[in-house]
Amino acid sequence: MTDTVHGIIYGINGPVIRVREYNGFKMHEMVLVGDEKLIGEVIGIHQDETIVQVYENTTGLHPGEPVVSTGKPLSVMLGPGIIGNIFDGIQRPLEETEKISGPFIQRGMSVSQLDLARKWKAEFLVRKGEFVQPGAKIAKVQETDAVVHYIMVPPDVRGEVVYVAPDGEYTLTDRIVTVKCCDGGEKELAMLQEWPVRVPRPYTRRMELNEPLVTGQRVIDTLFPVAKGGAAAIPGGFGTGKTMTQHQLAKWSNADIIVYIGCGERGNEITEVLEDFPKLIDPRTDKPLMNRTVLIANTSNMPVAAREASIYTGITLAEYYRDMGYDVAVMADSTSRWAEALREISGRLEEMPAEEGFPAYLPSRLSQFYERAGRVENINGTYGSITIIGAVSPQGNDFSEPVTLNTKRFIRCFWALDKQLAYSRHYPAINCVGSYSEYYEDMKNWYRENADDTFDKKRAELLRLLQEENKLLEIVKLIGSDILPDEQKLILETAKVIRQGFLQQNAYHENDTCVPVKKQYYMMDTILTLYQECKKLVERNIPVSVIRKTGIFDEVARMKYTIGNEDFKGFEDLNGKIRDTLNEISDDYGNHERKSLL
Repeated sequence: MTDTVHGIIYGINGPVIRVREYNGFKMHEMVLVGDEKLIGEVIGIHQDETIVQVYENTTGLHPGEPVVSTGKPLSVMLGPGIIGNIFDGIQRPLEETEKISGPFIQRGMSVSQLDLARKWKAEFLVRKGEFVQPGAKIAKVQETDAVVHYIMVPPDVRGEVVYVAPDGEYTLTDRIVTVKCCDGGEKELAMLQEWPVRVPRPYTRRMELNEPLVTGQRVIDTLFPVAKGGAAAIPGGFGTGKTMTQHQLAKWSNADIIVYIGCGERGNEITEVLEDFPKLIDPRTDKPLMNRTVLIANTSNMPVAAREASIYTGITLAEYYRDMGYDVAVMADSTSRWAEALREISGRLEEMPAEEGFPAYLPSRLSQFYERAGRVENINGTYGSITIIGAVSPQGNDFSEPVTLNTKRFIRCFWALDKQLAYSRHYPAINCVGSYSEYYEDMKNWYRENADDTFDKKRAELLRLLQEENKLLEIVKLIGSDILPDEQKLILETAKVIRQGFLQQNAYHENDTCVPVKKQYYMMDTILTLYQECKKLVERNIPVSVIRKTGIFDEVARMKYTIGNEDFKGFEDLNGKIRDTLNEISDDYGNHERKSLL
């Protein structure tokens, strides 16, 4: 045994390794396991042994092999080259690993997380003699066409700048700035930093969540919005459209940076993401969406322990860009697979299981993840946000299972996907009855300023009609719709227009794939105008069937296609047509009444 070896493998149980003969390990320290130097992390320390979870396949490992201490926690490399890259769960770049090992990652393969040989053109923002605080921006690099990467002073460094490199091209490890710290020592800074994934990056204070993450999806933006810096969950069974919805949010949301975490999903789904995302065009820049996207791919056939790491890797990368002043959206697909990894590791540790075999600490782990969302003032004075949108895959579409229930404790926005809606090709398949958002009240002023002063009232009326429809449908199931009075038939007819013409969207239609909030308001206003005008006729005992024959309901439902996203005059014309059509019915009915009296 060499001097660098600190422990010997005593027991192996899948990804869980027991190590003896050395007690100097620290919690969450990264270690190299076995002769092949598999990457592992310390997750338990006892008096006579240390517990390590290995992020690679442990097949062929045997007792007696060495375990080497690295002296540092599981960390990610932070610097230019992150955006546009595709990593595995422990930040190994998949493109580079493929060059070395082919389509499958070899065990114990060591590859740099970022390209250390590539040179980046840096423009420096500090001068010699300046005093810099933690987080201060010292240089900027054009990382992609869409993202300017700011090199920042590490959170634990402050002092006087005594050296600044001239503007030019540098590798990630080159010295670019030297700071004389307050204790008299000097600290050489490079573009490259490292940060432990389980430690949240610091900030000054949390900000109020009063601005929505605009997604362009009407059912989300109007009815169940998520705030910038908020946390939302998309629960749904197989085939309900979780991944499709996250794709749309990644493409159209007004976030500056997208971090997509494929956590334990099926290989074909991850493959679809890896193939589709590089082809997507960012509507804001007309350039590839990957220019502001980071992908973390961790498939179901990869070692189960790596799923746990992938979540923390993704959120740490997101925090790094938040510190630069960017709004970051994190798509976690899916947290259920992550929870399953926790369950498997817990079982192999022989811990006492809680509900459905999940560990008792499942809620705390979920909270640690979702509470890293937020809109904050950074330590450098900038403002940034992380919005977390986590997909949940409850078995059998059962929302009462532990992962879904515990997730609801730590999020304020819940988009419940409905299997029946999905199978009827209703996209997004968000069930309005089972969904909610607690952020809207905090964002009222934003909607009033950016849409209309009456947005609140119109939204409340739309929700009321949908709730009334839900009650009436229960009655219709029992006795049929013919027996209902015309007032209630009108509610059903209007709710049908809301569902088909407003809530349902076509992801492949130019005018409908992404809709600005202003148009969403005008669409909502038009539907409610139709309802109010029809209500006047129904109160005069004019049957709904007569109104339906005019085709005005169908025309309003088609407005999402026929009226452009910036064509607000088109809504004025449509509202005028609604009134003219209904006035014509009113006049004809009045004439008919007069003739009958004569």
